[in-house]
Amino acid sequence: MSEDIQTGRDLATGDAGLRRGVMGGGELAAQAIANIAPSAVIAFTAAAIYTTAASGTWVSFALATVVILSVGYCISQFAKRRSSAGSLYSYAATALGPFGAYLTGISLLIGCFGIAAGSLSGSVAYSATLLNQLGIPVHGVGAQIVLAIALGSLATLFTIRGIRLSARVSLVLELISVSIIILLLVITLVHLGSDAFDADQFELSAATPSGIVVGMVLAILGFVGFSSADALAREAKNPYRAVPRAIMWSAAGVGVLYIFAAYTQVAALGPQLGESAQPLDDIATMVGMPTWFNPILNFGIAASFFAVVVAPMNVIGRILYVMGKEGVVPSAIGRTHPTHLTPHRALISVSPLVIAVPVVLYLLGVDAMDVVTWVDTYGTYGYMVAYAAAAIASVVFLRGINARVPLVWPAAVIAVASMAYVFYANVYPVPAYPLNVIPWLFLLTVAAALVWYWVLSRRAPAVIAGIGTSEVETLEGIG
Repeated sequence: MSEDIQTGRDLATGDAGLRRGVMGGGELAAQAIANIAPSAVIAFTAAAIYTTAASGTWVSFALATVVILSVGYCISQFAKRRSSAGSLYSYAATALGPFGAYLTGISLLIGCFGIAAGSLSGSVAYSATLLNQLGIPVHGVGAQIVLAIALGSLATLFTIRGIRLSARVSLVLELISVSIIILLLVITLVHLGSDAFDADQFELSAATPSGIVVGMVLAILGFVGFSSADALAREAKNPYRAVPRAIMWSAAGVGVLYIFAAYTQVAALGPQLGESAQPLDDIATMVGMPTWFNPILNFGIAASFFAVVVAPMNVIGRILYVMGKEGVVPSAIGRTHPTHLTPHRALISVSPLVIAVPVVLYLLGVDAMDVVTWVDTYGTYGYMVAYAAAAIASVVFLRGINARVPLVWPAAVIAVASMAYVFYANVYPVPAYPLNVIPWLFLLTVAAALVWYWVLSRRAPAVIAGIGTSEVETLEGIG
């Protein structure tokens, strides 16, 4: 098959291909960090973890960072050797075969879709709060729907117009939001004076091992999507070096930020943290920040949520693009925009669904932040399965190419065991409605996708054989 090396244009099918070699390391890191949404996580997760981990909240985040770095280490073994637009879907194909790749890809699509749709609702909620603080009245379901359509459409536009544009938008938004929060946290420590050294947190006097582990489950959820830079490998400069670095350094950097933020919030609010609905707002009030700071803070959180809509949609677009080229989904989706060289058909196919999920739930009377919790939880199940599969695949892959990487075994064990525990902890004890229904909804979605796999295996076995093989380059001499 002939191909234009500069753009990846498929001269046989007319597919314009993805733009090659345009993403730098900073832009890849922006994609990874935006998919994590550290500002949004800091705004809520520490308070939730405190209810079980107490003074050990920062330890829960530290343990979660170790787990995520283990997952990242496994994924980076592929990224060092293979450049793919299919992310974990294509990686899994090298070791787990077509079925394993398909299951991994479907799980990752569910994860990205859930996080995008849930985060859209988060952006709606905080945008509405911001507008009200600025004196622009935004109330009612109608206003929420308008905001969801506007923000969802804007996110789609950014992803279609170009990967560099969407990555830079994500980078700017996350830099702004993280900078605002770091500024607040530093001011808080200065305000606390000698009390900034919280001995209880180092002695773990109010914490229990079981509480810290339960808190770790929530902390792990705060990292989902951290590996999303791997879907941009075909568009990256020096992908075999830049992508693994983006995956590992973004996880490590965000982990350090989480630990710092958790420590500061506990030091500032103490037991009140577990009861606070908006801990950052409470801290801003406590340290005497001017009234104009709260709108800035809410803008930062709204921007962080919006960046998380953009980042996973980039991943969805590229996985569906690869699946379209392989015939797993309609081949029309396996085409890119002739000018922007982005998977516009895949993005246009998915974006209405991303917008529709919060809109439908708003019409059913669900609070915007409850939408975030419910839909993000649905997406998280997908990420857990995909990460566990990738960890297993990394061991099989390295053995297959006779590569000696001693640390991959312990990393894979930590990754798989942790993902299994996170899944278990989210279904038992059985949570209250509707969280008790969400695991079944996830399994139903996977089952429906597996029915399609079965249909393909009967009608088009050649398609099954080619799963995960498109848009992949291998480092010379490897595999």
